[in-house]
This record gives sequence, structure tokens and C-alpha cells, in this order.
Amino acid sequence: MDSQERSSEEAEGAKERGLVYVWKAGSFSVTPERLPGLSGKTVLQAALGIHHGLLLTEGGEVYSFGKLPWRSGPEESCANSPVLENALLGHHVITVAAGSFHNGAVTESGVVYMWGNNSAGQCAVADQPCVPEPQPISISDSETSPLLSVRILQLACGEEHTLALSLSREIWAWGSGCQLGLITTTFPVTKPQKVEHLAGRVVLQIACGAYHSLALVQCLPVQEMKPIPERCNHCSQLLITMMDKEDHVIISDSHCCPLGVALSDSQPENPIFCSPLETPKGKSVTGSQSEDCQKPLVEGHRLVALESDGAGVLSSNDGQEDGEIPTPGNIPYPDKKEVKEYLISLSDHSLNESPEKNICTEPEQPSQEEQLSACIPGPPGTSTSALNSLVASCASAVGVRVAATYEAGALSLKKVMNFYGTPSSELGSQSGGSSPGPEALKDTREEQVKLESMQGKKSSSLVDIREEESEGGSRRLSLPGLLSQVSPRLLRKVGRAKMRTVALTPTYSGEADALLPSLRTEVWSWGKGKEGQLGHGDVLPRLQPLCVKSLDGKEVIHLSAGGQHSLALTAKSQVYSWGSNICGQLGHLNSPTTVPRLAKVCGDGVWSTAAGLDYSLFLADEQDFQPGLYYSGQETTSEKNSYENSYTKIPVLSLSCREIGYISNVIAGGDNCLVLVDKNVMGYIASLHELSSTERRFYFKLSEIKSQVLRPLLGLDNLGNANAIQLLQEMASRFSKLCYLIGQHGASLSSFLHGVKEARSLAILKHSSLFLDSYTEYCTSVTNFLVMGGFMLLAKPAIDFLSKNQELLQKLSEKNEENLQLVEVLNALFFMPFGRLHNYARTLLKLATCFEVASPEYQKLQDSSSCYESLAVHLSRKRKEAEYTLGFWKTFPGKMTDSLRKPERRLICESSNRGLSLQHAGRFSVNWFILFNDALVHAQFSTHHIFPLSTLWVEALSEESGNVNGLKITTPEEQFVLVSSTPQEKTKWLRAISQAVDQALKGTSDWILYGAGGNVQRQEPPISRSAKYTFYKDPRFKDAVYDGRWLSGKPHGRGILKWADGRMYSGTFRTGLEDGFGEYRVPNKALNKDDHYVGYWKEGKMCGHGVYSYATGEVYEGCFQDNMRHGHGLLRSGKLTSSSPSMFIGQWTMDKKSGYGVFDDITRGEKYMGMWQDDLCQGNGVVVTQFGLYYEGAFSTNKMMGTGILLSEDDTVYEGEFSDNWTLSGKGTLTLPNGDYIEGLFSGEWGSGIKITGTYFKPSLYENEKDKPKALRKLGILAVPADEKWKAVFEQCWNQLGCESPGQGDRWKAWDNIAVALTTNRRQHKDSPELLSRSHTQTLESLEFIPQHIGAFTLEKYENIKKYLIKACDTPLHPLGKLVETLVAVYRMTYVGVGANRRLLQEAVREIKSYLKRIFQLVRFLFPDLPEEGSTIPFLSTETMGRRSFCSGKSDSRSESPEPGYVVTSFGLLLPVLLPRLYPPLFMLYALDNEREEDIYWECVLRLNKQTDVALLSFLGVQVKFWPGTVSILGESRKVSPNTKDACFASAVECLQQISTTFTPADKLKVIQQTFEEISQNVLETLQEDFLWSMDDLFPVFLYVVLRARIRNLGSEVHLIEDLMDPYLQHGEQGIMFTTLKACYYQIQHEKLT
Repeated sequence: MDSQERSSEEAEGAKERGLVYVWKAGSFSVTPERLPGLSGKTVLQAALGIHHGLLLTEGGEVYSFGKLPWRSGPEESCANSPVLENALLGHHVITVAAGSFHNGAVTESGVVYMWGNNSAGQCAVADQPCVPEPQPISISDSETSPLLSVRILQLACGEEHTLALSLSREIWAWGSGCQLGLITTTFPVTKPQKVEHLAGRVVLQIACGAYHSLALVQCLPVQEMKPIPERCNHCSQLLITMMDKEDHVIISDSHCCPLGVALSDSQPENPIFCSPLETPKGKSVTGSQSEDCQKPLVEGHRLVALESDGAGVLSSNDGQEDGEIPTPGNIPYPDKKEVKEYLISLSDHSLNESPEKNICTEPEQPSQEEQLSACIPGPPGTSTSALNSLVASCASAVGVRVAATYEAGALSLKKVMNFYGTPSSELGSQSGGSSPGPEALKDTREEQVKLESMQGKKSSSLVDIREEESEGGSRRLSLPGLLSQVSPRLLRKVGRAKMRTVALTPTYSGEADALLPSLRTEVWSWGKGKEGQLGHGDVLPRLQPLCVKSLDGKEVIHLSAGGQHSLALTAKSQVYSWGSNICGQLGHLNSPTTVPRLAKVCGDGVWSTAAGLDYSLFLADEQDFQPGLYYSGQETTSEKNSYENSYTKIPVLSLSCREIGYISNVIAGGDNCLVLVDKNVMGYIASLHELSSTERRFYFKLSEIKSQVLRPLLGLDNLGNANAIQLLQEMASRFSKLCYLIGQHGASLSSFLHGVKEARSLAILKHSSLFLDSYTEYCTSVTNFLVMGGFMLLAKPAIDFLSKNQELLQKLSEKNEENLQLVEVLNALFFMPFGRLHNYARTLLKLATCFEVASPEYQKLQDSSSCYESLAVHLSRKRKEAEYTLGFWKTFPGKMTDSLRKPERRLICESSNRGLSLQHAGRFSVNWFILFNDALVHAQFSTHHIFPLSTLWVEALSEESGNVNGLKITTPEEQFVLVSSTPQEKTKWLRAISQAVDQALKGTSDWILYGAGGNVQRQEPPISRSAKYTFYKDPRFKDAVYDGRWLSGKPHGRGILKWADGRMYSGTFRTGLEDGFGEYRVPNKALNKDDHYVGYWKEGKMCGHGVYSYATGEVYEGCFQDNMRHGHGLLRSGKLTSSSPSMFIGQWTMDKKSGYGVFDDITRGEKYMGMWQDDLCQGNGVVVTQFGLYYEGAFSTNKMMGTGILLSEDDTVYEGEFSDNWTLSGKGTLTLPNGDYIEGLFSGEWGSGIKITGTYFKPSLYENEKDKPKALRKLGILAVPADEKWKAVFEQCWNQLGCESPGQGDRWKAWDNIAVALTTNRRQHKDSPELLSRSHTQTLESLEFIPQHIGAFTLEKYENIKKYLIKACDTPLHPLGKLVETLVAVYRMTYVGVGANRRLLQEAVREIKSYLKRIFQLVRFLFPDLPEEGSTIPFLSTETMGRRSFCSGKSDSRSESPEPGYVVTSFGLLLPVLLPRLYPPLFMLYALDNEREEDIYWECVLRLNKQTDVALLSFLGVQVKFWPGTVSILGESRKVSPNTKDACFASAVECLQQISTTFTPADKLKVIQQTFEEISQNVLETLQEDFLWSMDDLFPVFLYVVLRARIRNLGSEVHLIEDLMDPYLQHGEQGIMFTTLKACYYQIQHEKLT
């Protein structure tokens, strides 16, 4: 940050920050000196080489000092005071690095600059021994195209190589040597290359020693199972070998890839053939593949040596390790027997120990959680190597002297093979001591199996099979001979069995890992390993990065690499060191080590390290939280010491704060050491150091509790019931999570201290929610555990463990009183973390005082402080509540406790003081009320009832009603009054219940951020709320579960109700009953399907429109009332609803068909249209069949019975009596198609021989003409009158408008109902917008305006009404639209399919006319000022002017009607809406009816159309003067020649053809009128003068046009117009024109060609 951005106070202090002190390395009494010549610049970062150094100041400038041989000038090549690197001016540098003799810098934009010695290509410049000035180097990723330059974050330089860490967390390397980690043998590498072996992994930090490299890599999350390869990727040897010996099988995974470097993913094991393993005698042991020496211990860096912490079995000896690989000769236990005995002695010993004492810890090791890992199984995901597990199982089998029988072997095998077991869903556990490693499974195998194998009771007391430092040598073991047939594949299968675990949870939270430094890390090293500085337990070089196994799970957060040694700093403030120890630079005894060991640094905790050429520096906390500097390494002699070259045995304190100020960074190099120091201005720096130091200690303590107390507790047997175990596990899990977060925070604070130290970037400010949530979650789980008496339960099984570790517990819990109760100690331990919140708050306040009150920093710190403080108060209140509840449970009668005691339940108050009693209770009854945070419990002698608070309403009763101090409690199924003894009690209970209800409804997050206390006056809980409830006695809802909205104790609003028997209702409720729109399912057990209803309800019953799908496959769609089908409805039955065998549409009464209805029996091919009663055809009706039979007459009980008419397809007619379906019986007349008829008595079934007794008549021709139509004219008399049809449909519409019967009701109420219908329907469709198209929505919006009429009714108003109707009928959401939609549906149902019978035409036309009449009545009800049928609306005078009368040619007013105006008719108003929808079935009937006539007409049309125009005109007798002389063909005018065809009167012909595209008679008449106008227009052009048509002139011309128009169904068009045209038009102009067209039609049929 630039300094001007800071607030003034910080800027002032900034001058006192980043001061540089330097001193000679190795001098015993350090007197650091200020580096001269920096004149008050703040140094942010420094780097040291062997003889020189670099400084980075706050402005992003770089200074060099010391010996700079690459610079040209002699005075510059040895600079005592810092020299500015001018080449870097203007590039804001963010980090610098120094190798032994070269330098690097990274700018803000991620560009790397290198300079200095380049003999090995370490500056990435080719063929140039040294680079004098900083030079940018290009790093580009060849895999991307186009080439993108890679942005760099961090640099590290060694002696001959440089590493860079990119923004995408990948490593780039250049220079020379195997320490580059590149797959190449040609050096130097001057073009930076990516270290492919770590590509794709997240690298957190890099460090370079002289000839080795280290990388800190984030662990991979545990992925899905990968199959584990059987062979090595490189040399194809089997990874697991099995050898059959006479009495056992040796299984070994000691495969070593001879290539020396494990490159593969699948094999991160140590590649070395076998490694030196220490023994207590200082000899080295190894097992090679050819031997059958058992290896009882896996991870130890001694093979058979088990060190014990005080058991004295073996003395620890950190003796020298052999550098060379020993021959497999010097094995201390040459035969198996001895090994067994040795193991037995060990295990015996450990049997006497308590199982938790870890036997293989190193004495110098502060106790660490991993040591206890054996006591509990690891998390399910941390799977481990099969071999380890086998080792473990064998060791345990031998140890307990179990002759391993087949079962035992198989069992342990199965158990330990989880290696292949289930990968965890959680990310692997830090606490497991082994993090989920880079290759999902194998890295974490070891831990799990070890833990797993320890799980059985037999083995739980055995030796811990875990050693702190692994050297991962070859692993092998023997199994009893019975297993010799087992193959690795089988082993793998066995291993897939699920195992039971008591997992100590994942400690890792993804969110925290993204925001804070991850602790789930691994250390990878490569390069030269001669001194063991790679940490792999050998001295071989590595060409490629390899994971240092023994640091897995150690939570390493920072790496430093020196000349020949390496340091790793962990989150627990410990340092592991390995490599050369010639000068004591490792900080432990003088032997070098090839695996990481703990350095022994005094002081409280190391938080920063630096590794120099042959020494190490450690920065650790001293008292008062000040950092002290420890030195470990070479010491030059002072007078007192006689010998020349001594070195430190353990790190010594060489510099403390008092002398120079607060040290923030230490840097080690060759000759010099350097520190950056901050002066403590206004206590700001001191407070930061205090925060960071206390956080690290706090983490250490939490880790101790986790490993020393929690794990052993989780590992105990008989912890009580599963419930308690689960709570304990949950608590442990949350504890782990909190612990991990604190560890991360500690690490983040350490790195914060190295940086700019801006208050606003503190994690507890930026990510406060992480901390607040973790603490709150942990508090919830620990108080739940407390309430369930968890600590008391633990005390019994744990007493043994706890009494042995009394001191440890007292130390951890900081309680020193004598004879403390175990329970209290545990209590104190697990509540200890909450104290930390006060510390946060206090430190943040301290920091705030360093800023001005007005500054944003001050505000933020202040707010956060109060936030943490209020959380602390809130959590302590939670603890008190839990303790109060626990106390209550202790005194509460036992039987009820079990059923009422729940982890989350807290006591608020109870009425044992007799303060509250039930009104009207009996004299001897005991009523005890207990209020919990989730329920009110009413307890009596032996019973109790629980009322959940979410469905409990409370109100104080007014004094007047005589209920002094009464509280009325309402629950869904009870209502009672509680009477309190005093007004105070009443207020107390009312307030307590109200608050508890409010709380229960709001949920758990009940503490308010930013310190608003809990004493805010709460408002009443809402009467309307959402809640879940199970009914227990309501007869209708018994055992049903309701989830949804409530109002004062009753379901009200949307909700879902599920009955125990599987019924379910989902929809709206009203005062406790289903009401409104809802969906209902009833399972049908027999058919194994559901009945399903979707529709409207009223007061708990189906009422209104709905669709009911029966399990049988029938579907009813229509109206309901009182759960019954009532009103208009459609029932489809049959398997496939699309092609169902039968359909009924019509009127229902009380679940039965009753009234008019149409029944389509598809299987029989018959359709019945008529009256019904009680589900039977009863009354008049019509039946048509697919074979053309038509019956009309009376029905009784589903049969044709009584008088009727029967017509067959060939026009044979029978009129008379019927007795059964199609059965004639009684008097009648049979008329044959030719007009002959028989009268008499008939009997028999139609179509199968009829007996006749009667007279045969053959009438004369004249009579026949009158007679024949008579029979047909009678059709329709015996059918149901049109006005009787579909009454229910119209009634439904009237009811929707709020009228009892048609026309009776209030018009405005009707409009209100329309508005309501529109809005409710719209609201319902809002949830599924796909049902409403855009245009539909617009229609709905426009329907919200009602056409208003004031004053005289004009044509304009009429048009408005017409527009409104068109829109209303466009949407089924409008009552009129719904009506039209239903009518269209019933009409089509009636006249489509079998119903398309020409005999039904007149019936169909009558039906339409009846619709028009009845809809018109509705419209006039809604618009009362609409004149009645047939009255006229006067035209406005302007409209009358200028109309040319077609026949007279003069301008005058219309002469047809005496008073000009527009005639209002239902036809004119409603046909445009109705007819287009009904047109297809109707026109089909017309076509069928006129089929014969039209065939004759069409034949004639085709014949005459073969003629040319001139021929046809003359044939029709058109006067020559009317013949067009010229015609326009394709836009050009041509003379009419004798062979011109289809050109004359073309426009008129085209015009007439449009008649087929229109629907209503009015539109069709307009087309005819336009055709006439076109004809006269044509003739006028030809004649060039005015003239008047006479019919004789006009008819032939029009006939010509009709012929040329070639309209196929002209007869149908003519009849349709005739039937449905407005009656008043018949004598008007259009009427005459229509008559002309009709005449033409008949004329063409009878035209004789002469």
C-alpha cells in the first residue's frame, strides 16, 4: 500500500518500521548494527547470498550491498552501504531473492528480473558468465497457444539454480543440476521450464538450498477410488509380491523401481531398495526381498527398536546412521522365533501399560497428536497401505499369543485391507496425522489401516505401530500358512468390505482453506541428497520432486533451505530439521539425519526460521510476547573458550527484543545474518505480536486437548448409548474444525507479521464470520453434549484414563484446586475455547486505540471487537442455559426424562412452585407445566403431553371475563386456560412463552451481530406462521402430518397434509380445512396406483372445477360438489385416455349422470345424445352409428323404448314403436327410398328380418313429391330441444358471475366476480409462467378495463363491447372464455367422429342458434344498455353520406330499411367469436348433407371450365357490350383473343374465391358484395359510362364468375349462409346478391350443354 493511503497515525509509525540490522554469522555475542545509508526507508523484505544482500523497500525499490563482483566499477563491487539498482526503477518490485552469487526480483506485473553470476545459467541468460544489471526474463507456457507469459509470485535462488512460483501455483526452473526437477540431462537450462512432476498441484511455497530444492504443496482432496495399479509404471515389476513359505505367506510391497526416482503417481513410496534402519545397538538392519525376516514395525526409522517414553524397554539412541546401504547380513534377530519372542516381550510390556500410553514416542518429542492415533480408527477416508495393515494385524496376532487360525487371519486381513476401502466423502483428517496425500489414496493409507487394525479389543492394548519418523523402507510380513492361497486381487476384494469406524472427524473446512493458509500440506524435495538434506531417509540424489513422507500431517507452514540442511516450521510452532549437522545447525544433537527430526528450541514457540550456509536462525516468542532470536550453528571462539571451533548443542538465544525492537523477519545467508525490526509505536506492533503469539499457543493447547484427551475418549469402549457417542463425535468434529481454523489463523498471523501489517487485512476482521460461525457451531454441540449428561457418562468409562493423566488434565484445563471432580475438569476443558473470544475483543480494542477515532480502521476494529464480545456473552448465556437444563434433568422423575430429554432442548421455566395451574382442573389433579425452548409440556401423574411451540398461540385473557391472571393457550387440537397465582407470574409466563415461541419460529441464529444485547423488547410472535405438526386426535386428520401456513391454531394458507395411510393433500387451507386450489392423492392398494385429484375445494370437500384421475384409468374433468361429481363434466374411460373406449360429456347430479349428455361408445361405434337419469339413458335422445343408422325417440333404462324414428343410410325410414335397442315392436310406418310405404304392426330387430303385418302403399308421383320430405321433415321433433342442452354449462357460468338463476343477480357483483376470477387464475399461473404466453398476458391485462357507458348507446360503444367479448373469449381464465371453451368442447364431442352424420345437420344448426341466444342473454346482463335483439343503433350522420348504392349508382341513404342504423343481433355480435371455433365440425355436416348435389354441380363446373373465355361468355349469353376488350395478364394489358382463358373478370373471380376462407355468414356476404362491385367496376371500364344493372344483364356475368371461381363446396357455403345469416339482411342489398349466388348454384346443376 502506498503511504498516503494510510491514516496519519500509521504513517507516523511507519518510519519506525522495517529497520535493518546486520551482524557476522557465527559470532557468539551478537551486536547487530544498523545498516547505514537507508535514510528512513522502510524495508519490507531482505535476501542474503554468501557475501552480499538485497533489500526491498516500501516504494518497490531494490538496493544491493556487500561484495558485488558482477558489477563493473571497483568501488561498486564491494558496497558497504546499499546501492540502488537503477535498472529496476519504475518497476514496482514486490519480492526479491538472493542465491549464493546471483539475484532475482519480481515486479507487480509478475515479471522476473535476474542478475549476478550466470556461470550455470542461473540467471536464465545464455552464454554470458555474469549479468551485471537486472535483466527481464521471459517465462512462457508452451502448452497454451498463443504463448502466454506466465505471471510469477515468488522466487527462490540456490547456488546454481533458480525456481519461480507462478500465479497458477506451478514451479518453473532454470540453471543447472538435478535440483531443477526437470526431465533433462543437458545443462545449463537457460529457458525457464515447468517442473512437470508437480504440475496440477497447488504449490504454496518454494525454497532453494545450495544444491537442493523444497516445495510446500497443498494436499489433494480425497478423490474417488482409483484402481490401484498392480505393476510399477516404469519397470513393470509387480508392486505387491507374495511368497509362499512352508508355514506362512510373505506379502511384500517393497518394490523398488531401479530407476531410483519414483516418477509415477501410483508409487510415491520410497524408491530406494532398502534403507539404513537404526537399531538400539547402532547397527543397521534391512530386509531385502529374498529374506524372510519379519518386519514388525512399519513406519519407524528403526526397524525393530521401539522406544518407550519411560517404560525403559529400550533406551533411545540417536546414534549415527550408516551412510551406505548395509548388506543383509547383520540382522539382530536372525530367525523368526526370536522376532516373535521379541514382539511378545514388547506386547506383554505394553499390556501392562494403559493403552493410550504411546510406546514409540521419542523422548525428546513434545507429545503430539499422532502418537495417540492408534487408539482410535482414522476417518474413513484416510486409507492406508495394505501392507502396513497386514503388518499390524500380524504383530497384534503374535503379540497376544494368538495362534493365528484361519478365521483370525482372514478377519484381520479383511479389517486391515481398507486400504482399498471406501474413500472418504470428507476430506482427510488433519488430526489423523496423515493428510490425504497427493495421490488420493496411497498417501493416506498407512494411517487408516494402522488405526483400523487397532480397533478390535484384543489389539487395542498393543504396541503403537506408528513411529514418529518413517523411513519407509521395504515392507514385508508373514501371514499364517493357511492364507497362502490368497492373491492380491482377493485381498483387494476382501478389503472392500465397509468398516465400522468411530471417526475423528474431518477438521477441514473448504471455505476456511480458501481464505486462510492451508495446514493440509506436504513437503516435496529434490536435488542432491548427499548430506540427507532431502529428508527421504537416504543420501541419494533425486531428479524429480518426491514427497517427504514423514512430514505428512505435520501441518508444515514454512520451509527454509540452507547450504546442506533443511528446516520445516509447523503450525504448532515446532521445527523439524534434517540434513548436514556438522556445525549443529539442525538444532538437535550432533548427528546428521536423513529424516526430519524436531529441533529443540527453548522459548515458547518458533514462528519464523531461516537457514544459512551452515547455521540456522529461529524466531521464537519470549515472555511479554516479544520475539527472541535463537541461533544454532558455528560459533567463533571468544576468550573464555579454549578450543577453536565449537558449535551449539541446542539453539541459543542470541538476540532479544529489548535491545533493538520487535523483530519481524530473520534472514540467514553466508557471512551475515540480518533482521528486520519494527519499533513499537503506540503499542500497535506489540498488540499484533501478542495476538499472534497467543493464537499460536492457543492452537498448541487445542491440539493437545484433541490428541491427549479427545482421541483417547473417542477410542474408549462402552461409552454408553449410540446417541451419546454420536453427540461426542459431533462435538469432537466441531472441536477439530475450530482447532484447524485456529491453526490456520496462527499461521496467517505469522505471515501477517512478516508483511506490511495493515490492520484492515487481519483475518479476524476480514473473515470474521468464519470465526463467529465456528465458535457458535462448537458451542451448540458442546452444550448439547452437556445437556444430555455427556460429561457424567464419560466420567465412568474414562475414569481409568483420566486418573492416570491427572496432571496433564489439570495443566490443560488450568485448574489447580485439589480433589477436583473429573466431570468438572472435562467441563472446564471443553468450554475453555470460549475464553478466547474475550481476548480477540480485547486485542482488537487495543489495536483500535492506535488509530484516530474518525478513521475507518478505528470504526472497523471497534465494531469487530464488540461483535466478538457480544458473541462471547451470548455463548456464556448458552452455557448457563445448558447447565440450568442439566440441573433440571437431574431432579426430574426418571421415566419422563428419557422421552423428553433431547440434545437441543433447553429449559426456560417450569411451574413446580405451583405458580401456574389449569383452569377447571379437578381437586386432586396434579398439573405441572414445563416450558422448553421448543415445546410446552403439560405433565400429570404418569402422563405428559407435549405441545410444540411452533404451533402454539398464547394470549392474555382480559380481566372482565372473570379470568383473573388467565392465559389462553391455543394449539391445533386443544385450547385451555392457564391460571397463574399472581399478576407477576402471569406476566412472567406470558413473556416467557411469547419469547420462546418467537425464538422457535425464528430458528437458531438468535444472537444479533454488533452487540445489540439480548434485552431488546421482543414483539409478539406472529399469529400467522409456517410450521409442521402431526395431528393426534382430530378424527379426520388423525396421525396426519401438516406442513405449511397457520393462523391462530388452524392450518390457513398454503400447506401439505400427509395422512398415515398414504393420502396426501397439497394446496390451500382456510381455517383448518382444505379450501381453494389443491392437489389430492389417494393410494389404491388393490391397483397399486393413486387416485389423483387436482382442482378446487371448499370447506374440506372437493367443490368447483377439477380433474380426477382414477387409479382404474378413468379420468373425470368437470365440476364437483361435496366430494361428488356434480354439474357439467367429462368422463373418459379406458386404458389409453387418448383413444379411450368410451367418453361421456354432460350433466352430473350427485355423482350420477343426470340431465342432457353425450355418450360416445367408441368400441361399439355408437353415439348417444339425449337425456340421462341415474347413470341411465332415460327420456328423449338420438343415436347415430358408424354404419349410418340414425335413431331418434324415447329411451327408458338404457333402451330404445316407446315412439321413435329410425333412418338407415339409404333413406329407408321407420316411424313407430320400439321395445328394445334397434328392435321394432308395435304399430309403425316403413317408408322405402322410392316413396313406397307400409303401415301395420312390426316386430323384430332391424337388419335381421322383421315380421310385418300391414298394408303396402305405392303412392302416385305427385303425392310422393309432397310426402317424401314429410318423413325427413319430422327429424328433430323427438330429440332434445336445443335450449334444453348443456344447461349445466350455462348455469355454471351464471353461478361464477354470482347469479342464482340466469339473469337474476347484481350486475356489479358479477363484474367483481370476473375480476376475482381473473386475478386468482393469474396468480395461480404465476408459479408456472410457461402456461401463459406473452400475448395471453397482454389479453389478461387489457381485460382489466370494463367498457363503461354513459349517455346514449352508439355504434362506437357497440364496437367496444364486441372487442371486449373477443378478448374475453380468448382466455379460459375469464368466465365467458371458459363458457365458450366448454361449449366448443361439447360441440366437437357431439358432432365429430360417429357424430359426423348428415342427419344431424339441422340439430347442429339449432344448437348453435341456441348458444347464441343464451350467450346474448349473458352479455346483456353484463352490459344492460346493449339494445335487445333486432333493435337498431342509429348511424351518425357522417357515416350515411357518400354511400353508393350498388344498383342505383346515385348517392343516397340506404333504402332497404325505413330507418337507417345498425341492427343489433346475437348473430352479428357473437358469431364472429363462436363460429370460427365451431366451423370444422359444422362445415363437415354441411358437406355430408349436400354431397349428392355438389357432385353434380362440380362435374358441370369442370366441364364448362374447359371452354375459353369468349366461348364461355357467349355460351352463358352475356351481352357482347359487357365483354372486356382488354385484360391485364401478369401486369400487361392484352387484347382478348378467342383462345384467352381465365383472364376475363379475373379480379372478381379472385374476390369470390375468398368465400372459402371466411367463417361467418356476414363475412361471406361481404365477399359476395365485393365480387359484385368488382364486376361492375370491370364493366364500367369497358363501357366508359354510367349505367344501371338489370338482373337479366347481371345474372349471366355473375354466373360466369361463379363458374370460373371453381368453389368446390359451394352448396355447403350457400346453405350455411342461408341457415345462419342475420334475418334482417334477407331483403336488403346483400340478401338480393345472396339470392343471385344461390340461383347460380342451382342453375349450374341443371345447366344443359347444348
